[in-house]
Amino acid sequence: MVPGEENQLVPKEDMFWRCRQSIFDEMKKKFSQIENAAEEPRVLCIIQDTTNSKTVNERITLNLPASTPLRKLFEDVANKVGYVNGTFDLVWGNGISATDMPLDHTSDKSLLDTNFEPGKKNFLHLTDKDGEQPQILSEDSSAVDDSVQDRFIGPLPREGSVGSTGDYVSQSYSYSSILNKSETGYVGLVNQAMTCYLNSLLQTLFMTPEFRNALYKWEFEESEEDPVTSIPYQLQRLFVLLQTSKKRAIETTDVTRSFGWDSSEAWQQHDVQELCRVMFDALEQKWKQTEQADLINELYQGKLKDYVRCLECGYEGWRIDTYLDIPLVIRPYGSSQAFASVEEALHAFIQPEILDGPNQYFCERCKKKCDARKGLRFLHFPYLLTLQLKRFDFDYTTMHRIKLNDRMTFPEELDMSTFIDIEDEKSPQTESCTDSGAENEGSCHSDQMSNDFSNDDGVDEGICLESSSGTEKITKPGLEKNSLLYELFSVMVHSGSAAGGHYYACIKSFSDEQWYSFNDQHVSRITQEDIKKTHGGSSGSRGYYSSAFASSTNAYMLIYRLKDPSRNAKFLEVNDYPEHIKSLVQKEKELEEQEKRQREIERNTCKIKLFCMHPVKQVMMENKLEVHKDKTLKEAVEIAYKMMDLEEVIPLDCCRLVKYDEFHDYLERSYEGEEDTPMGLLLGGVKSTYMFDLLLETRKPDQVFQSYKPGEVMVKVHVVDIKTESVAPPVSVRAYLNQTVTEFKQLISKAIHLPAETMRIVLERCYNDLRLLNVSSKTLKAEGFFRSNKVFVESSESLDRQMAFTDSHLWKLLDRHANTIRLFVLLPEQSPGSHSKRTAYQKAGGDSGNVDDACERVKGPLGSLKSVEAILEESTEKLKSLSLQQQQDGDNGDSSKSTETSDFENIESPLNERDSSGSVDNRELEQQIQTSDPENFQSEERSDSDVNNDRSTSSVDSDILSSSHSSDTLCNADSAPVPLANGLDSHSITSSRRSKANEGKKETWDTAEEDSGTDSEYDESGKSRGETQYMYFKAESYAADEGSGEGHKWLMVHVDKRITLAAFKQHLEPFVGVLSSHFKVFRVYASNQEFESVRLNETLSSFSDDNKITIRLGRALKKGEYRVKVYQLLVNEQEPCRFLLDAVFAKGMTVRQSKEELLPQLREQCGLELSIDRFRLRKKTWKNPGTVFLDYHVYEEDINISSNWEVFLEVLDGVEKMKSMSQLAVLSRRWRPTDMRLDPFQEVVLESSSVDELREKLCEISGIPLEDIEFAKGRGTFPCDISVLEIHQDLDWNPKVSTLNVWPLYICDDGAVIFYRDKTEELMELTDEQRNELMKKESSRLQKTGHRVTYSPRKEKALKIYLDGAPNKDLTQD
Repeated sequence: MVPGEENQLVPKEDMFWRCRQSIFDEMKKKFSQIENAAEEPRVLCIIQDTTNSKTVNERITLNLPASTPLRKLFEDVANKVGYVNGTFDLVWGNGISATDMPLDHTSDKSLLDTNFEPGKKNFLHLTDKDGEQPQILSEDSSAVDDSVQDRFIGPLPREGSVGSTGDYVSQSYSYSSILNKSETGYVGLVNQAMTCYLNSLLQTLFMTPEFRNALYKWEFEESEEDPVTSIPYQLQRLFVLLQTSKKRAIETTDVTRSFGWDSSEAWQQHDVQELCRVMFDALEQKWKQTEQADLINELYQGKLKDYVRCLECGYEGWRIDTYLDIPLVIRPYGSSQAFASVEEALHAFIQPEILDGPNQYFCERCKKKCDARKGLRFLHFPYLLTLQLKRFDFDYTTMHRIKLNDRMTFPEELDMSTFIDIEDEKSPQTESCTDSGAENEGSCHSDQMSNDFSNDDGVDEGICLESSSGTEKITKPGLEKNSLLYELFSVMVHSGSAAGGHYYACIKSFSDEQWYSFNDQHVSRITQEDIKKTHGGSSGSRGYYSSAFASSTNAYMLIYRLKDPSRNAKFLEVNDYPEHIKSLVQKEKELEEQEKRQREIERNTCKIKLFCMHPVKQVMMENKLEVHKDKTLKEAVEIAYKMMDLEEVIPLDCCRLVKYDEFHDYLERSYEGEEDTPMGLLLGGVKSTYMFDLLLETRKPDQVFQSYKPGEVMVKVHVVDIKTESVAPPVSVRAYLNQTVTEFKQLISKAIHLPAETMRIVLERCYNDLRLLNVSSKTLKAEGFFRSNKVFVESSESLDRQMAFTDSHLWKLLDRHANTIRLFVLLPEQSPGSHSKRTAYQKAGGDSGNVDDACERVKGPLGSLKSVEAILEESTEKLKSLSLQQQQDGDNGDSSKSTETSDFENIESPLNERDSSGSVDNRELEQQIQTSDPENFQSEERSDSDVNNDRSTSSVDSDILSSSHSSDTLCNADSAPVPLANGLDSHSITSSRRSKANEGKKETWDTAEEDSGTDSEYDESGKSRGETQYMYFKAESYAADEGSGEGHKWLMVHVDKRITLAAFKQHLEPFVGVLSSHFKVFRVYASNQEFESVRLNETLSSFSDDNKITIRLGRALKKGEYRVKVYQLLVNEQEPCRFLLDAVFAKGMTVRQSKEELLPQLREQCGLELSIDRFRLRKKTWKNPGTVFLDYHVYEEDINISSNWEVFLEVLDGVEKMKSMSQLAVLSRRWRPTDMRLDPFQEVVLESSSVDELREKLCEISGIPLEDIEFAKGRGTFPCDISVLEIHQDLDWNPKVSTLNVWPLYICDDGAVIFYRDKTEELMELTDEQRNELMKKESSRLQKTGHRVTYSPRKEKALKIYLDGAPNKDLTQD
């Protein structure tokens, strides 16, 4: 190493060590500061931003040293939330009054010296400063034009707003943070719900200087029109607010109201181009006879020639059409390649087509059909050129609307001179030329041209008109050679699909040449790169499917302005406003200030629930008390007094407000001596919700208000009289939890004037939990008292006091009181069809058989009451006489009965009378169900063996078979689904039956008695299941509303809800007039839905007070019986499932026995003449056919049956092929590709699950060679419909499996659908016309059958603007 080099290394090493030492010193200093800061107490600040409703629930947390200056706190908050420091205030939020002065953002005082508490949470509110909302911290403050007056902050679009499927996001701006507030100087528009398309158009019109200036020059005459319905005036107001408002965003409801729209229109999303045309037409109608009458045409209207030229003689027929926008096709019809640019699409728009072959043109000069050239030529371009990119199309393959997301570029400057036809400028105007633009199919491109004017006087492009004026004025276009350079200034973007999406606008301001995004409430700066992202398409090439994978956010409408310095206008300055606009600006500013003051009042208004027990009506009234926080309690009482309309009822000094808990019905405290205290302090500040309510308490003039102190509990005292067995209404008493039971007795004694020495107090802690307070020294808290309590007090000297409480009469009385409910029972209507039998019934029983008489006997005086047993005995005698009369009638008359007769005519009569010798004292209070002789019910309740042995002779009573389809015997009167009584799903033999057959085992189901559809009313010994002591039952007649109709009788029944349904029905027997087994009980739910109650051993515990019950005549289901709905399976019909009838199947019945009993019903009710061996029953799961039930299967043993069960009945073409459970029945259907059709279904019965056997069977029925058969399993619900255009490719043909019960087939049960085909058949080649025709037919067929309809868009509502402010109702429409 040379010396020179060695000398150069030394200073480098010194420099390195010096730098290293400096870094260590700096780190040491930092660590020292951190160590000192760690020893210093810290202040936790929690800041809530209240300037925005979206940020009010967010918190900003700062943990600062206590020595931090207050000025530094403001700086940290500003950096944290992104606000400009000094444009917001911080006020205390620790419950301190909001009237305190804001903290000083320039103060150098430490947080400790400014009353911040270390170690605790210090709550602060971030609020507006001097009424102005905070300004956002700009990233590029130099780019902001400080000369723009009235700056504002633009809020963000609402998250998850309806109709928005996605927001456009670029790298330079984001919608993710709600704190990114705009400083652009522009105001956003609130999205009412789905009005983003309207907001985009309104912002574009506002940013168009020529349109805005012309609108300002128009003056509204209030004397001539209602301002609410004037569209130009409401647009004027909106534009003024957009230009001068300090709000972040303003509403558009006044504008839509002037359109004649109601709130429902806010939920209808429309096309922005459609809205543009309809709005322009509406403005033209409103501006007639004014200076702006031709404004739309001057700005937006162009002209083109629609021509046809004969190629033989050169003769040309033509007409002039006008347009407001040019619709450009994204992708030509039948092509998979989209146009690359707007210029390319414009060239295609004017490209002529040759009319030849069958499309030849009839030439007027040649007098014959000739080849011709048909096309369009532009004659005149408007000042404001609107291009609509037709991104919405219809896919004839799927028969759905689609959106084309292909890439189409558009230039910032567009030269239209290459598209103008100069030669046609010199074409003479003849009488045959029109300007109307009326549609004329065959002479104009209806799929490309947007026709904006109509000759229809009734409806003009969606505008409802009373009349229409004359034809439009024709203006001859002028030559435009060198002035056709247009500049882009508005791009309306659609994000989403054809089913729905979100619109927003990218607009260039002509003031500063800057692009802005107007996305509903949010306005932000964007760049040219963001505009390029709206071209659509994707970054890579995906071939034919490029549109499917492209971005769904792309340009939909483009608006260009002609670059002409002589015509290009600037926005009117404030000084140049017309006087009426200056007045409007001042008016709107005053309204905005007024709204601001009103909002300030709202922010300081306490809103709390207010209750009041009306002193006369004794009804609890409810309202909302709104009172300013600075109002005193005395003033609030006066406000509440007037709100409850008590001026003419009670004096004001007899009212006061108390703190109240409505949930527990508890008076928390009163406010004595605080009449002058502000409500804000009493209520704990202004809050959105309060944990308590207020009660406006009243008193009589001679009474004194009781003082309610915090800590007291309220007790409702019910006095019980054992002798009269009555419970008195409550008396309110206030006590303390630390009082003893003895002190509490003395307190109650003073309140109700009963002796405390003999007093028994029973506390009801919760429902039916009765506790006797018998330990005198215990406190109320120890006994379980809470805020609001209920006690029962009895103070007699009877011997009942010496008995154990649970055995005492007091306990029984309170127990009955807690469990008694009130029901309203509708007795059967006296129908004319049963008049003769009722007459015989009354003759046999005498006049005392009247239901009203029975009611009167029950509710009469206690001394003259006739017991329910006596009524029951009389009823039994009448039924016996009726039975004898029916037998005589049956011997003398025709034995056959019509199915239309009522259930009452087919009622069975008991063979023997019931024993009614027993009686109990006070029968009204306690009815004890009497023991019955089990032998008396042998004919009605047979054993399971009897049932099984007698099925062949149709043991199900003939009255069921003859009337099972009448409305009186249906489980659900409204044909609604009835919940399963046993909680089981409706299913039968599952796929496991196959393995069961293979193993040779017999599978059984252990079905408990409570799992059956119904229960017997009596147990094995014959005793009633409802036999329980002291089951209270009391019935009396009830006058129902007039709407119930004649013949209806109502009972008001007070009954112990622990009674069983069986016992309840027995108590109703004397009032219904028949035995309990011959009427049914229907519970009435909301909307008058009725469901039958069939669980006889269940109690009425599910019922509640004032429930309604309907009684209907007809034999109720017996033990082990089920109602079954029978449907016919029609495999080759358009609707394969048809309801036949309701039947009754019983436990232990075989399938063959049920078929035997179905035969007469099918013949009489459905007109089906069948033999027992020519139909089968099978499982029904929704609409799918399932397991075939064999004749020897037994219900509840081999087939699991449940309430409201459903079964298929299938008529057979021949002898039943299914003989064993090991067999498998599938439904096959042949697909013929050469004919593009499907054959009818054919059933194939397999002996195993082998694929080879399936192929052999298909070969037998079709004649297709075995090696050429391909098959696939059908998808979805039976009949597994699929379009013939899709079946050849979409199904999984020829799966590589050897058995059917494995993936992907999983065929384990009967009823599977198999499609098969001959693989040698070629698919028919279709022309475009044939394919389109077949598409329409298939779409119609599949929609009718309800299959494969996966897309069901809402019905689109036509966009209309009503010039008279309200829609005219069309009486011809629904």
